[in-house]
Amino acid sequence: MYSISTKHERRLLWLLALTQFTIIMDFMVMMPLGPQIMHSFSITPAAFATAVSAYSWCSGLSGLFAATYIDRFDRRRLLLTVYALFALSNLACALASSFPLLLAARAFAGITGGVLGSVIMAIVGDVIPVQRRGAATGTIMTAFSLAAIAGVPAGVMLGAHFNWAAPFYLLVVLSLLVWVAGWQLVPSLAEHLSRRQPALGDVLPDLWRLLSNPRHMNAFALTFMMMVAHMLVIPFISPVLVANHGVAPAQLSWLYMAGGAATFFTSRRVGRLADRFGTRRVFRILAVLSFLPVLFVTHLPDLPFYALVLFFPFFMVLLSGRMVPMQALLTTVPEPARRGAFLSANSALQALGTGCGAWIGGLMLSSSPTGQIMGYGMVGWVAVAIALIGVLWVSRVHGAQNTMPPTGVLRGDTVGEG
Repeated sequence: MYSISTKHERRLLWLLALTQFTIIMDFMVMMPLGPQIMHSFSITPAAFATAVSAYSWCSGLSGLFAATYIDRFDRRRLLLTVYALFALSNLACALASSFPLLLAARAFAGITGGVLGSVIMAIVGDVIPVQRRGAATGTIMTAFSLAAIAGVPAGVMLGAHFNWAAPFYLLVVLSLLVWVAGWQLVPSLAEHLSRRQPALGDVLPDLWRLLSNPRHMNAFALTFMMMVAHMLVIPFISPVLVANHGVAPAQLSWLYMAGGAATFFTSRRVGRLADRFGTRRVFRILAVLSFLPVLFVTHLPDLPFYALVLFFPFFMVLLSGRMVPMQALLTTVPEPARRGAFLSANSALQALGTGCGAWIGGLMLSSSPTGQIMGYGMVGWVAVAIALIGVLWVSRVHGAQNTMPPTGVLRGDTVGEG
């Protein structure tokens, strides 16, 4: 364990949270920019969904395989190098002059984002004592709320007043500022290099054992199906609102701001309810309740804009709320010694499910001769059906019955455990 001052620790945590903020904003801002991107490149909803999916698929795969090499480098050097590449990927997105170039840039951004997520949690595990690690992780997780409240609305407004590339230029500037701060604040973290590093031939079989464990597979299946259900609907809300209901792109920022602000205040309360009444019970209740706003938004009647602003917090709270008890349940599935590796693999499955959901949703949509998006109602029914399977499947997800000594080479301290 590294020894740094309390002041340095606090600054480092907020730096890592800002790093995570730019990663989350990079992914989230694509969805409300859908109308402008589809118009600029004259692409279909399915093609736009492929651009969203490319990021998620590459992020998931790179995060999964990060476990095979992340411990072979100084954390500081790896963080700064990959984050510089992340900034370049956003510059490539902003400068993309054709859809294939944008697709390639999004894939590259996903590769760097997936690795950065693993590096951030590895640094937390290296620097923060275990008795303060929960609070430290909470600080990092504020990046999600900050991205929803500030990052995405700012990106949407820039996109509406300039063009779709403006948010990516903003991300380049923010990333450069964070990179400079990281150069000054992140200490050299190379103590783990003094330990013998396992050969790749030992790592891959252990990764397979982790993935093929029946208890783990049930948990991974739940993660995958809930992320598919999630992302069947969310990427297409903005394009449908603009194309079918006449909402101005500049107004979309108010919806995301209202929804993000609501989740900022409700996520911890949902967590407390899960602690009190049980994760499975709270997950089932919130998942079933979420069917109503999902079906409403996918069969949306013509409403005044203020009604959409009032509705969006309920939609975001219920959809994000069902993920909180699910994540709490999943932390109980692996043995403590393998929790970090399990959660790293689960994050990769989340990203892959995200990509598959967006891609399948795009394939189900089409554009009418008048420019409206057709088929969104059926997407809503499919999303509800898959989430309903998740409600039934959660009974198959069980925690570890006993603790076991570390086996293999994918140790928990790879991603912040231990």
